[in-house]
Amino acid sequence: MTTYQAPLRDMRFVLNDVLQIQKYDNMPGFADASPDVVNAILDEGAKIAEEVLHPINQSGDKEGCTWDNGKVTTPTGFKKAYETFVEGGWPALTSDPGYGGQGLPNVLGVAFNEMVSAANMAFCMYPGLSHGAYSAIHAWGSEEQKKTYLPKLVSGEWTGTMNLTEPHCGTDLGLMRTKAEPQDDGSYKITGTKIFISAGEHDLADNIIHLVLAKIPGGPEGIKGVSLFVVPKFFVNADGSLGARNSVSCGSIEEKMGIHGNSTCVLNYDEATGYLIGEPHKGMRAMFTMMNEARLGVGLQGLGQSEVSYQNAAAYANDRIQGRSISGTKYEDKAADPIIVHPDVRRMLMDQRAFNESARALLYWTALHGDISHKSPDEKEREKSDDYMGLLTPVVKAYLTDKGFAHAVNAQQVLGGHGYIQEWGMEQFVRDARIAMIYEGANGVQALDLVGRKLAANGGRGIFAFIAELGSFVDDHSGNADLKDYVDAVSVGKGYLEEATNWLMENGLSNPDNAGAASTDFLHLLALVSLSYMWGNLAKAAHDKIANGGADDPFYANKLKVGRYFLERMFPDAEAHLAKLKSGAEPVMALDDAAFLAS
Repeated sequence: MTTYQAPLRDMRFVLNDVLQIQKYDNMPGFADASPDVVNAILDEGAKIAEEVLHPINQSGDKEGCTWDNGKVTTPTGFKKAYETFVEGGWPALTSDPGYGGQGLPNVLGVAFNEMVSAANMAFCMYPGLSHGAYSAIHAWGSEEQKKTYLPKLVSGEWTGTMNLTEPHCGTDLGLMRTKAEPQDDGSYKITGTKIFISAGEHDLADNIIHLVLAKIPGGPEGIKGVSLFVVPKFFVNADGSLGARNSVSCGSIEEKMGIHGNSTCVLNYDEATGYLIGEPHKGMRAMFTMMNEARLGVGLQGLGQSEVSYQNAAAYANDRIQGRSISGTKYEDKAADPIIVHPDVRRMLMDQRAFNESARALLYWTALHGDISHKSPDEKEREKSDDYMGLLTPVVKAYLTDKGFAHAVNAQQVLGGHGYIQEWGMEQFVRDARIAMIYEGANGVQALDLVGRKLAANGGRGIFAFIAELGSFVDDHSGNADLKDYVDAVSVGKGYLEEATNWLMENGLSNPDNAGAASTDFLHLLALVSLSYMWGNLAKAAHDKIANGGADDPFYANKLKVGRYFLERMFPDAEAHLAKLKSGAEPVMALDDAAFLAS
C-alpha cells in the first residue's frame, strides 16, 4: 500500500542551484553532465525507482530470500527488476569509461542511488555492493585483475561483495581466522567462514566476485597482517567465459529483522582459490576504499528511509480525519479534521522534512567533495576535499542513519495503529532502517573513528578547514538581512565546534575515556552544525531564485519555512550535545562493571 515519488524538484535544486555542479566542468565527467543529461538521468531514474523497484518492495519483504542446498533465490520480481536495471545501463553510470562505464560524476550517482534506496532498500544493496567491489579493484587491482573483472562488474552482468566479518569478530578484524595459503602459481587457497555477507549468493547474476579479507601465515599479528583477495564464485577463463565453480559455498542465509529481499549469507571458503589484491598484509588499506564508499551508501539509506516514510506519513495525515483542531474547526465540510491540523503530528513531519532537505544537501555536498578529491586539477583543492571526505564520512553514515531510523519510527507513529499493521507498510520502513545503524561499522564506532582518528588527522587540518569555511560563510553574508538567522546559526555553530574541538584536544589525551564518552555527542554536534551550514546555502539559493523571478513559486517560500523550523526547533539541540560532551567520562564510567548486572 505504500507509494514513493522521487523528490526530483528538490534534487535538482540541490544539484543545480545550491551546489551548481556545472561550474566544475573543468573536471573529468562533469563536462558530460550538462543540465539536459542530469535531467534525463533523474527522470529515468525516477521511473525505475517508482515503477519497477517500489512495487516489489513490500512483496519482496514478505516473501524474502530462500535457501536450498546452497542456492539462494531472490523474491519474485527481483530478477526481472535487476535485468531491467542492467539493461538501462545503471551500473555503469559513474564507472570508468575505460571499462565500459559512462564516467559521470559520483555526486550524480549518489542522487540516483537515493531514489533506488528509498524505493527498495533491499534491492539497492545488490548493485551498491558491486560498485564497491569495482572501486576496490579499480584502485588496487593489477592490470590483469582489472581487465578480468571490471567490465562485467561495470555492466552489471556480475555482482560483487565484501567479506569482512567472522563468527567471532566483527569490528576487531585483527582477530580474524580466515587464512590464505600461498600456492606455487601465485594464487592462494582461502579457508574460513565469513558471516553477514550481503548479496553473498543469489540468482541475479552469472557470477559473484567476492572480495575477502584473510591472513597469510607468517604475517604480522593483528590488523597489520590482513590481506585482501578476489575470490570469484566461478573461475574466469582466458577468453572471459566462465569456468568451473570455486570452492566457496553459502551455508545459510540469516533470518533478519528487515531487508528481507537481500540475501545475507554465511559463506564457507574451503581452500577456495583467491588472488591477492595489492600488497601482502595491506588489505585494510585496499578494503577501506570499498568500506568508505559503502559508508556513504549506508548514510544514503538512512535518508532514503526517512524520505519514503515521510511521504507516506504526510499523505496519511492529510487524508485521515480524527477529532477537531484544538484552535477551532478547520474543515467544516468534514465529520472531523484531518490529523495534519494537530501540532504534534506536524512536529513529527516537520522534523522529517527539515532533516530530509538538509541531509540531502549534506550528502550531495560530501559526494561532490569526493569527486573533487579525485578529479580536481588543483592539488590544494584535492587535499581539502579529501580531508572533508575523511571528516564527514562517519558523520554522514552515523547521523543520517540514526535519524533515518528515528524518523521512520515517527512516521509510523503518525499512522497510529495502522502504522503497526504490516499491510500499511510503515513497519517495514522501521525494520529496514534499523540495520543501517549497525552495518559498515556501528554508529558508536563511527563516532570513535571521528574523534580518535579523523579529528586529529594531519594535525586537525580537516576540522580547522571546515571551521574556516563556516567563518567565510558568516563573513560573506553578514550584511544580508534575508540570511541573518542562518548566518547567526552558522556563527554560533562555529563557536560550538571550536569549543568542543578544543575541549577534546585538552581532555581526550589526558584521559582517552573522555574522548570515548564525548564521541557520539561530538558527531551529532558536527552533524547539526553541518546541517545549519547546508540550510544557509539552501536559503541563499532560494532567496536568489525568488529575486530572479521565483517570487510566486511556493517551492522557494516553503523551503524558507522549513529552514526556519530547523533553526528554531532542531538546531538548539547542538548546545545540549556540547554540554553533554564537556561533562567528560566520569558520569559514564562511574559504575563498576559488575554493577550493571546488579538488580
